[in-house]
Amino acid sequence: MISPDNAAYYLTSVAKDRLPVFKTDQIKSIACLAIDEARRSGGFLIFAYVIMPDHFHLLTCSALKASDTLRYINGITGHRIISFLKEGEYSSSLHKLERESGTRQHKYSLWDHHPNAKRLTSESSLRQRINYTHHNPVRLGLVDCAEDYRWSSARQWRGILAADEPLLVDIKKIQWRRR
Repeated sequence: MISPDNAAYYLTSVAKDRLPVFKTDQIKSIACLAIDEARRSGGFLIFAYVIMPDHFHLLTCSALKASDTLRYINGITGHRIISFLKEGEYSSSLHKLERESGTRQHKYSLWDHHPNAKRLTSESSLRQRINYTHHNPVRLGLVDCAEDYRWSSARQWRGILAADEPLLVDIKKIQWRRR
């Protein structure tokens, strides 16, 4: 159950300079696979998500701190996407992701380094964030109906899974209060 003692988190990560990194289905697919890999590595649950052209939203629950969960997700997605861009010789895209020298020896950075994590301590706040997340593509004009957007968990929440869902969520592991 979502409660002050067992909070869920609403995580948002934005691409560097709000670049539309997640514009193609191929990159969105890589991101979904990387998020799933991060989930397995970090041992956390994913309740809902959406991948937008320049950011993602994810609702999660974990024994880890939210910042550590986000570090797993951003680290693995960043590594997988930058590797894809290098292998495909997407030099123009890589140039946009170049970073100034810092303490780490990474030449590229996919993410803006101001991630956002909101603590959710009630079922109503969880449901509100899930609704907001699923309607992001509608608000941006990408689709008319949230369930039509392939890169979100909206279909799963409606019980109409596609045979090839890009990322399965852990809806059945949410313990709702009985009313």
